[in-house]
Amino acid sequence: MSVTMSRRAYAQMFGPTVGDKVRLADTDLFIEPERDFTISGEEVKFGGGKVIRDGMGQSQQRARGAVDTAITNALILDHWGIIKADIAIKDGLIAGIGKAGNPDTQPGGVDRYWTGDGNHRGRGQDHHRQRDTHIHFIFPQQIEEALFSGVTTMMGGGTGPAAGTTATTCTPGPWHIHRMLEALDPFPMNFGIFGKGNASVSEGLVEQVEAGACGLKLHEDWGATPAAIDCCLSVADDMDVQVMIHTDSLNEGGFVESTIAAFKGRTIHAAHTEGAGGGHAPDIIKICGENNIIPASTNLTRPYTANTLRSTGYADGDPSSRPPYPGRRCLCGKPHKEGDDCRRGYPARSRRVLDRVVG
Repeated sequence: MSVTMSRRAYAQMFGPTVGDKVRLADTDLFIEPERDFTISGEEVKFGGGKVIRDGMGQSQQRARGAVDTAITNALILDHWGIIKADIAIKDGLIAGIGKAGNPDTQPGGVDRYWTGDGNHRGRGQDHHRQRDTHIHFIFPQQIEEALFSGVTTMMGGGTGPAAGTTATTCTPGPWHIHRMLEALDPFPMNFGIFGKGNASVSEGLVEQVEAGACGLKLHEDWGATPAAIDCCLSVADDMDVQVMIHTDSLNEGGFVESTIAAFKGRTIHAAHTEGAGGGHAPDIIKICGENNIIPASTNLTRPYTANTLRSTGYADGDPSSRPPYPGRRCLCGKPHKEGDDCRRGYPARSRRVLDRVVG
């Protein structure tokens, strides 16, 4: 007997499908699945009165090629598209995406991933799974919180609760990389460690990759000069790893054009691309128009907005600095429009604070 369900009821039961729109958190951004591999009417779901049972959505035997875990009815968002599918996990790794189910009773080709009597099932429509590629590894509790939030991969750097960790996402030197890998090994999470990429001579960068770093991070706090950028990208090309960069907010080693020129068309990931909280001020957002640069936003605020005031302390990592020294006034003033009264529109108390911060 066929059953007709409303879109709302279907989404609540099996998750969104083609034609549905999904709002991303509390933003005004919406995504829409382009394809659905779960096959309408043949979706599998675990639970009382549901589908994954012996002889129904679950095979009565563990066929060759059956996976260990099937995450059903997941919404997958990646650079190549937005799809609805089941996720197959085998030997602790994602083996593929497609259609989970019983090959004896349900349609599907050899590219499908099936459930058998030795599988574990998870409900993908109830959870988000994602990767975080900008982690400051300060304390181990971050991992537990990330797991609760659906993060399956954490990539970044640090050495625990140290000043360098709170400021930059890199783990400097082979010794620190080895110790961090040892410390992270017991946790049920996928990790990637970034080495420190700020060097104009290659030897120190090579030994970090050989020690286990999956990439290198260039950060302005260590000096993101054109020479360091060029050297780091050259090593990355030779050793087939990725480079991330937090560019030069104070424009000490050059302006945004100097940094773009140092890339020489090579692919790089750039954090803090709005111009408030890190990166060439005030025009770092210009790099979003470059084909070889993968931009990202990890900032607390947008430039030229009211929230910029609340985040001025983040600019130099010392919100308690009173009275501010001239360099700090210059740095904190960068996100504000030159020649404008940046206090205009703020409450009286905020204007007094801004006077102390940016003069």
